[in-house]
Amino acid sequence: MTSGRMEGEIAGLLEDFRSRMRDIAEAQRERVKLTATATTRDKTVSVTVNANGVVIETRFSDRIDELSYDQIAKAVTRMAQQAADEVFAKSKALAAPLFDEQARLPKLSDVIEGMPDIETEIPREPPVSLAPPGSSERDEVMTFTDVESYNHGGGSRGPTESVAGQAW
Repeated sequence: MTSGRMEGEIAGLLEDFRSRMRDIAEAQRERVKLTATATTRDKTVSVTVNANGVVIETRFSDRIDELSYDQIAKAVTRMAQQAADEVFAKSKALAAPLFDEQARLPKLSDVIEGMPDIETEIPREPPVSLAPPGSSERDEVMTFTDVESYNHGGGSRGPTESVAGQAW
């Protein structure tokens, strides 16, 4: 491959990269503007969240006094969760073209022989619970199966002790 041709390909790759970065920046600017509102069927409770799913407004109708405190709390929680689901769906839809474009590109492992497919190596986050604190769902005990025994007893060296004449 000639030097001029290689420079041209590199310049093209750099322009593609810059174009993708501009597209990502634009999608980020649009995403931060997103909001979603969920309202109960009887329109007593309405909750609005921002792009991160954080509640930014809660409204009650004049009939709110017809509900108990427990009913109000449950309605606010449920509406906040529904609004968060909606804004996350909007965010996903906004990012979909970027992910589609990324999926069409070769993976680094396709380009560099022996390079692992990094995406398959990333641990998947378990689903986040929507259960309230103290519920049985949150009381599940975590167990670890991939652990090694560690001897906490004597014989261990502290960080200031020397090993083979070398101070830590």
